[in-house]
Amino acid sequence: MHASEYLDLNARHDPANAEGVGEPGADPTAFVSTLRSIQAGAAADGRPWPETHLRPGRRMQLADADCALAGLTVVQEMLLAAERTRQNGPSHEYVGERAMEGMMMACLALTAQVTACLHVRS
Repeated sequence: MHASEYLDLNARHDPANAEGVGEPGADPTAFVSTLRSIQAGAAADGRPWPETHLRPGRRMQLADADCALAGLTVVQEMLLAAERTRQNGPSHEYVGERAMEGMMMACLALTAQVTACLHVRS
């Protein structure tokens, strides 16, 4: 078996060779730890699902549904702003039919994700 050519995400790097040391947000471990908490079932607020009496799998499903609902809210707000711009704003600021359709498809996909997460599997 060959060793990976990519460094482990948790590998320590020599600060003397690192670019951007000391800049805010340059710490890769903060990103990685946040990513791992999301993968472990963090809800839209970045914390684990608060109901501890549920099974871990169900808590993860509810956290995923919470994240999808947050995303759905954002896409619907963008869709509403685009529609209001189409109706009331200058024509050159309208995002276009393809962008509108893309946002509608995103709403459908996020709704399907929420539905899948909330259905109890027996």
